Amino acid sequence: MGKRGSRSRSQLLSTLTKKQKKHLRDFGEEHPSYDKISKKEAKPQICQLSESSDDSNSESEAESEPEQVSGYHKLLATLKSVSEEEEEDEEEDNSAPDEAEVNSEDGGSDVSLEEETAAESAELRKGKVLPADPEEKDGEAPPGTSEESPEEFTDAKHESLFSLETNFLEEEGGANCSLKASQDPFLLHVNKELKEKEIQAVATNPKTTQELKDLFYPERTALKNGEEIRHVYCLHAVNHVLKANAQVLGNNSRRRSQKLGVGNDDDFRDQGLTRPKVLIVVPFREAALRVVQLFISLLEGDSKKKIIVSNKKRFNGEYGSDPEERPPNLKRPEDYEAVFVGNIDDHFRIGVAILQRSIRLYAPFYSSDILIASPLGLRTIIGAEGEKKRDFDFLSSIELLIIDQADIYLMQNWEHVLHLMNHMNLLPLDSHGVDFSRVRMWSLNNWSKYYRQTLLFGALQDAQINSVFNKYCVNVQGQVAVRNVPMTGSISHVLVQLPHVFQRLEAGGLASVIDARFNFFVNKILPQYRDAVMSHTLIYVPSYFDFVRLRNYFKREELNFTHICEYTQRSGISRARHFFLQGEKQFLLLTERFHFYKRYTIKGIRNLIFYELPTYPHFYSEVCNMLRATTTGEEAAWTCTVLYSKYDAQRLAAVVGVERAAQMLQSKKNVHLFITGER
Repeated sequence: MGKRGSRSRSQLLSTLTKKQKKHLRDFGEEHPSYDKISKKEAKPQICQLSESSDDSNSESEAESEPEQVSGYHKLLATLKSVSEEEEEDEEEDNSAPDEAEVNSEDGGSDVSLEEETAAESAELRKGKVLPADPEEKDGEAPPGTSEESPEEFTDAKHESLFSLETNFLEEEGGANCSLKASQDPFLLHVNKELKEKEIQAVATNPKTTQELKDLFYPERTALKNGEEIRHVYCLHAVNHVLKANAQVLGNNSRRRSQKLGVGNDDDFRDQGLTRPKVLIVVPFREAALRVVQLFISLLEGDSKKKIIVSNKKRFNGEYGSDPEERPPNLKRPEDYEAVFVGNIDDHFRIGVAILQRSIRLYAPFYSSDILIASPLGLRTIIGAEGEKKRDFDFLSSIELLIIDQADIYLMQNWEHVLHLMNHMNLLPLDSHGVDFSRVRMWSLNNWSKYYRQTLLFGALQDAQINSVFNKYCVNVQGQVAVRNVPMTGSISHVLVQLPHVFQRLEAGGLASVIDARFNFFVNKILPQYRDAVMSHTLIYVPSYFDFVRLRNYFKREELNFTHICEYTQRSGISRARHFFLQGEKQFLLLTERFHFYKRYTIKGIRNLIFYELPTYPHFYSEVCNMLRATTTGEEAAWTCTVLYSKYDAQRLAAVVGVERAAQMLQSKKNVHLFITGER
């Protein structure tokens, strides 16, 4: 689990006989009559699970005893052999460790990585939008890079209190964990040993009906049920951690009171290869603050006795917000106010340890039970291929992955989410002081991803989110996805009298739809608006890459246009809005992410073009209703053109309703007209 002190290592080595040291060299661990292993850390070999049992070099039956021993020793064999001379040198070197060594041993790797990757976040921000608050300072350092002392961040004084190796189950809490394995869903799940044929069956037929499943719920909104959903998954996470830690502490007590013989180690396999069990991904620090506050309230319950929370003051200072910093005259829609409340910094990560009615904030990752982070915060520590300083071993034994507000990551940088999912539940590159005799066999077999439960919450159904759920969520218990069919669509919320012309473009495949849309717009749509009569034309572009392509084309063609994106400075935004309102610029290119983060009202629109259907359905009606911001008596001349293809079925249904969308996609006609605001 967590790091072990080098002082205990030297004491262990000094008590070993030559016979015991030989056993340590030969088998990579002590004789089973001892409950500790060699502290010499080395990189285990990464074993990939074969796709068919015919090619597999691993065991076909995880429950058979010889195959368990084989898989067990296969991983142990990768540990470096330790000579007697090396052990003596190590004992001398570690006899009196200094303070720096203690900090490095006690989760210092997480701290150093945060400090060294702070500069990388600036580069990664180039691929994502800036925070919505224009007053926010650029280049804010992640947690752990402040000018506080290293001792305070590593929190060494609380390490022993939250260690799963040196603590035992309290007598008063023993009754709470005496639930039989046949009744406890947690024990039923983690203690079940799968066979390789069951693992292979997941890829061919993952849809089953069991009680414990991966969940995709795309109806989570900040205004309606956001807090309720957060409360439910926090309760689920706390329950999972408390049961897992109670099992470990209970086995610690049993091992202390018993003298174990050969072959009894399998009775105490209760851990993963690393300690973190739960990963909660949230978009902003405000969300992380609310998650921790829920943890505290759930652990306190109805009891008047407060639980101990270490580093609480620092956490509130870094994750809280000052209400006076928000501009008093800022008027935005209710959904905007609900999403962008509090501290909206999107670069953070924090470890949380829970043990015996106590919470430890800012725990080193390898001493944490729960990790709370943003996609960007994880991306800067995971790193990329070829980088010297990168770490993702802490993701190896995640048993519960919670991704909240997934739709917001589409507006930040979806690549960070994909990068995270590609590094989930991989075999760690270092041992991190783990006691392999306590590791579950399915974790040693690199089957953790099949046991991991993933809870995915968002405000909309999107093809990219669906892809992540279908590709990376492979729980053997199955999947549950909520699909609510939109009957009316957001077009019903358009209040202005406006003709909506939907034009369908044809594309040979999903990969070619981007080029097909660009060519269709340039050759079919844009020529209709080149005339000076069609001035005040707003072009709404959801994808930033499409925006760049259109901007470059407009420059080459020397069209009279201006543009606004999420990276445009405030002065540039003011000039563009002014030129467009006065008619000095005929076209205005506007990105969807700018609208998401700013929600400005653009005045002077007479002609509206949706280059692609919006990601959020209500953005369609919001942008259309901007036409009434300027009353010039020319309402009859307003136009709205929308481009769509057969691959936009979900977005189209959210705008016009599922029945109309089906007709539009199946119709032989490529042009469809809707008129709103008729009287």
